[in-house]
Amino acid sequence: MNYKFITAALFSISLCYLVRAQKKPNIILINIDDMGYGDTEPYGMTGIPTPNFNLVAQQGLRLTHFMAAQPICSASRAALLTGCYSNRVGISGAIMPDGKIALNPEEETIASLLKNAGYKTAMIGKWHLGNKVPYFPIHYGFDSYFGLKYSNDMWPVDYSGNPVSVDNNRYTWPPLTLYNGDLPVDTLKTLDDQSALTTLYTEKAVEFIQLNTSGPFFLYLAHSMPHVPLAVSEKFEGKSELGLFGDVIMELDWSVGRILKAIDEAGISENTLLIITSDNGPWKNFGNHAGSTGGFREGKSTTWDGGNRVPCYVRWPGRIEAASINSSMMTNMDILPTIVDAAGASLPQKKIDGINFLPVWLGETKEGPREVFYYYFSYKGPPNLEGIRYKHWKLVLPHSSQSYSALQGKDGFPGIMEQVNVPLALYNLSLDPGEDHDVKDLYPEMVEKLLQMAEEAREDLGDNVTGKIGKNLRTAAFIE
Repeated sequence: MNYKFITAALFSISLCYLVRAQKKPNIILINIDDMGYGDTEPYGMTGIPTPNFNLVAQQGLRLTHFMAAQPICSASRAALLTGCYSNRVGISGAIMPDGKIALNPEEETIASLLKNAGYKTAMIGKWHLGNKVPYFPIHYGFDSYFGLKYSNDMWPVDYSGNPVSVDNNRYTWPPLTLYNGDLPVDTLKTLDDQSALTTLYTEKAVEFIQLNTSGPFFLYLAHSMPHVPLAVSEKFEGKSELGLFGDVIMELDWSVGRILKAIDEAGISENTLLIITSDNGPWKNFGNHAGSTGGFREGKSTTWDGGNRVPCYVRWPGRIEAASINSSMMTNMDILPTIVDAAGASLPQKKIDGINFLPVWLGETKEGPREVFYYYFSYKGPPNLEGIRYKHWKLVLPHSSQSYSALQGKDGFPGIMEQVNVPLALYNLSLDPGEDHDVKDLYPEMVEKLLQMAEEAREDLGDNVTGKIGKNLRTAAFIE
């Protein structure tokens, strides 16, 4: 036996692990508000050039079955940052300006875990997990924060861009305020004011990168656009074939390009893991001011795949295979354990629902570790369990849902959304991604299997439809 060869090989392997441990990657997570699955060219968009999204796809990995944990703002963001189903941590729906709940500061987030591992951390953009101090990002592991505390439509301005009248339910909402840390620094009163947001966020992000090139750093950039009301800077106004919406996507594409340029100029591209995704699908009743689901059914605020399935790009030059695609089901809850592994950090002490996908991203395996996903949703209060996905099967459970089948809106004004009763149905997403053909009568054994999974979900996480209270839920923070 060649002991010298074995010793050298073991030393080489140990050295690789040592180098990985010593050289923690910088991590940039870009979360885009209401971007639909089909809003960029690599996912099927036509009429809007997206050269920088294209470049990320060419240089990295594109995930085709990536799911937001819930198809709405606050719940999705809670899941992303904690690695949990949002109802496990007490968050549901979209927290309103007068909302009385916030993410519990006792929850460990991606930021707090990475900060404990020696990372410099920053958040720029939309928070939407707490409306008052001390429930802002710098109390959840971020060293710095600049942005809006919730969605850019939560202000006392109507759909035409004018101040609301007394009889409008937005009348009591406060002005839209930009914060630096816990301190207000500016107020947005008009759509013209909002037109600076994408560029402003991008400049702040680039500045953070330039100041932290020695790393390691974690940057969470949460763009406010293309959530309505849409606004774009002069440099992109009128540039696309698809009107204002297309202009906004082009500016977001420019933003991605500025981030790429910043890390390239700093010489840190090969040690920077970049992830780009969306919090949920498009708000389709805004018509030409909303995006594309890429052909999936319905959109935001529904648990059809138009609401939950979103784009996800991953780039890590030299580590992730260029121009690769993976169709394994992954969720935004899985981002936390995947990042933690890449960074050599520790997982949260409390139970999480995310699963580590780093071996998939690095090409060590093609098969993802996730087989099951629970479709939960609620505007506020305990969420409904509305579906179960197992591999390529999806069982839709009976529930009441909004539908975009009625009249769409136009030019910033919303259309009409219907409330419909959704019956039990089974779909084979491999053959029927649009969820058009119910096959429950052809596969009763699969229906029974998924119904049993639904009972397991109810025991663990609860279900407002059946009145079941989950056994493993944690509480949100309550604002007095």
